[in-house]
Parts: sequence; C-alpha cells; structure tokens
Amino acid sequence: MENNGLEIIKDLLGKTPKKKLPAYQWQQLALDIINQLNIPSDKRNSVFLACKKYPRQLIEKCLNDTKELCQTGEKWKYFFKLINKNETTKTN
Repeated sequence: MENNGLEIIKDLLGKTPKKKLPAYQWQQLALDIINQLNIPSDKRNSVFLACKKYPRQLIEKCLNDTKELCQTGEKWKYFFKLINKNETTKTN
C-alpha cells in the first residue's frame, strides 16, 4: 500500500501546470518580441507597456526595422530607441 501512496504523490508532483494563454493580442506580440530580441528580464514589462500603448503596426514596424538595421549588439536597446523616437515625434 505504501508504494501506491508514493506513486500517487509522485504523479501529482510530476504534473506540470498548463501555460495560460494571453488574453489580448498585444500580450502575444510582446511575448514574440521578447523571444526574438532576447529582452532581459528587467526590461520585459517595458515591452508589454509599449505593446499595450501603441498600435500593432507601429510595434511591428519598429521590430522589423530593428531586425534589419541592428545586426550586432543588443537589439533590444535599438528597439526601445525606435519606440521612443516614434513617441516623441507623435507628441510634437
């Protein structure tokens, strides 16, 4: 009987929880950007905020420009630079 109890506990502990799907399209976009540009963990919230705040077309344009123009170095910094540039031109 002890074996059955241990096996049941092992089965319960061995199960991995299912990943929760994003509720909004901008969340999935942010996750894709994080993966493609290797965004550091301390900057991931900024990606989510940008994807929520700005239109998808603008974010995708900045992502494509980053991939095309930034071949070396930290691509995520260039991505944020483009986002900030578009934000300042939008407000002026």
